[in-house]
Amino acid sequence: MSDINSVFLAKSGGLIYQYDHTSIKIEVEKTFTYPLDIQLVEQNKRIVVAFGQKDGINVGHNLLAMNGIQLNGTLLDDGREVTPFLADQSNFPLCLKFGRPKLSTNEKIFLASMFYPLFAIASQLSPEIKSSGIEVLEADTFKLHCFQTLTGIKFLIVAEPKQLNVEHLLRRVYELYADFALKNPFYSLEMPIRCEQFESNLQLLLEQEKIGVNNV
Repeated sequence: MSDINSVFLAKSGGLIYQYDHTSIKIEVEKTFTYPLDIQLVEQNKRIVVAFGQKDGINVGHNLLAMNGIQLNGTLLDDGREVTPFLADQSNFPLCLKFGRPKLSTNEKIFLASMFYPLFAIASQLSPEIKSSGIEVLEADTFKLHCFQTLTGIKFLIVAEPKQLNVEHLLRRVYELYADFALKNPFYSLEMPIRCEQFESNLQLLLEQEKIGVNNV
């Protein structure tokens, strides 16, 4: 069964709501000898695979644990740096666990702000007059779907490539936004959405979509 990973709402380059719905936990554990046959780099206070993907370990995956001990960013549990530890042959063999990274709040805000100019540029470059901009952005492992309202709010869904009916789902999310956020007397336009009814109904919608119930 395909799955929805994340839902974002953005306005004028600002993130006003995000909901993570990833149910698939991808982790790979493997024993390595020295030297490592994959390249690891420090990036955003994480140890990240930069080259040499193999056995389910992909470029972009984070190093999560060594010999069963969880890492704290780029540090071991005793405060030592991971990179020098991996460069020491005497520490091998090592059992390393890798997994798909989770975006921090700052990274989500950054992505929302980056999508805004990309959407505008796509609208201008399109050979079609009055182009609607980016509706689907496709990569190897996901698709990003976008629906923009007349007021300029962008509804974004990140889903697996085989996920169906995303266009319909985007409009259902918009209906929930209109019903439970816009009609909330305590909500101010373009401000972050903190509405329990909106989030609970969004979660229900995504769960029903996952199991194939479309008469929400």
